[in-house]
Amino acid sequence: MASVSILIRAEDEPVATRLDYLQAAVRDSIAPFDLQVDAGPDFSHQVLTGTIGELQVTSVSGPSLEAARSRRLIRESDQELFKIDVQARGQSVVLQDGREAVLRPGDFTLVDLSDPSKLASSHDHEVIAVMFAPGLLPLSMDELTRLTALRFAGDNGVGGMVSSLGGHLRHHLDDYDSAARLGLAAALTDLLGVALAGRLDRHSTVPRDSRRRALLLRVRAFIDRRLDDPRLSPGEIAAAHFISVRQLHKLFEAEETTVAGWIRTRRLERFRHDLVDPAFQALSVGAIATRSGFIDAPHFTRAFRAAYGVPPAEYRRRHLAAVADR
Repeated sequence: MASVSILIRAEDEPVATRLDYLQAAVRDSIAPFDLQVDAGPDFSHQVLTGTIGELQVTSVSGPSLEAARSRRLIRESDQELFKIDVQARGQSVVLQDGREAVLRPGDFTLVDLSDPSKLASSHDHEVIAVMFAPGLLPLSMDELTRLTALRFAGDNGVGGMVSSLGGHLRHHLDDYDSAARLGLAAALTDLLGVALAGRLDRHSTVPRDSRRRALLLRVRAFIDRRLDDPRLSPGEIAAAHFISVRQLHKLFEAEETTVAGWIRTRRLERFRHDLVDPAFQALSVGAIATRSGFIDAPHFTRAFRAAYGVPPAEYRRRHLAAVADR
């Protein structure tokens, strides 16, 4: 698949023009900002940018940095776009509309690119900016501007899924075909819409399909975190998301699968991944199966053979042989 991302390294430019080079990179990938770098003239920053569906995803990383978007810059280039800043590493402070968001890893905040704003990031930081047209969200412009420069915690709930997916997109800008990119962009905007509407206590403004897709993503993430627990059940999953077991089953019916079927598929995928991972080469097939939540050896062997055509031990042997041949 052809690469679609662009990586710009400030250290590739002579020291005399390095700041201008970095400002041009930020301008072209996000919007014009006045930048100040508190790391001497020979600083090193990286800007990685690419598109995912209707979203522009840009990662900026390096030593401490200040970025200001003034009214003058807005008049020269009004993007009429919003962005979320996801803190991947270090700490940042974002100011807009008289509010201040202090971001730590996993947190994110909303920024209106048509309004003055400032960002100050600590040494050794990485911030992932995801830009989008406001029309992609089920909220009015007035509602969106009430949410700028508010901290959304990334350690739980829908906010955590927004930041997690934002980070995932940054690391996989070149890994998906166009259909998958559209799906990922829709997933992020669904989750973001739910997170923002929840802050305003306006869940009813989010379309039912968006709420359903966001809930499904949360449920799948919950399942992935607990795959190693053989007692994982629909009752536990439903209770954790404040829905009935019946609602949970209907959620998966729309995906043409069952809750149990999805858990089994994800366990098999994790088992297959760990089976050929060099980090687990010293573990037996049975031990790896236990790590994946399987407790019935004959059952998981039959399920694995049905899914991948050979028993687990044979799959592992063939993979190791192919690696040795290469």
